[in-house]
Amino acid sequence: MTLPLITAAAVSYASNAAFGAAVAVGAVDNRRIRWVHHALYVVTSSLTTAALVASAVERRPAGLALLPAAGPLVALPYAGGRLRRHAAVAGCAAPAYALALVLAWRNR
Repeated sequence: MTLPLITAAAVSYASNAAFGAAVAVGAVDNRRIRWVHHALYVVTSSLTTAALVASAVERRPAGLALLPAAGPLVALPYAGGRLRRHAAVAGCAAPAYALALVLAWRNR
């Protein structure tokens, strides 16, 4: 169960990052659909938590690689509305998702 959950969490994270970047550069106007970014954050956080639990139960090393992503996810709501700070905090999770994906797919 770890492989699909880590994959889904990473895809959700990448989707949310892409949406946030599109808003930041002005390609998407989210004034009326701000909830989309927030919903993607909730989905990403939920999938990441489920992946961490599944990997702990199954004793998969990919879960340890994903664990550092929890810090930025917890800190994001408190990063404020400042674009650079928000993007920097969110970006700190990227290496954890990438490494977890590599480990999960390599050890399947």
